[in-house]
Amino acid sequence: MTTRLDVKVSPEASRNAVTGWIGELLKISVTAAPERGKANDAVEQLLAEALGLPRSAVTVVAGHTSKLKRVQIVGLSADARRLLAP
Repeated sequence: MTTRLDVKVSPEASRNAVTGWIGELLKISVTAAPERGKANDAVEQLLAEALGLPRSAVTVVAGHTSKLKRVQIVGLSADARRLLAP
């Protein structure tokens, strides 16, 4: 099963964290700078760890140069999907 999720990213934060929901957007903070894909990589890694998935299961598919991104997650269990519900 493939899930798409809209996220708002705060790069160069003091720590990596999934900070909660803002309406339909999941807010994520990462310490990486928004340059050469570093923040996108950090978002993918953080979400994969938080959901207990391999890094390859999470991919930024839209908004590569924006704070607003769409992330595709492959293999998300029903229990983990409920955790993501706003």
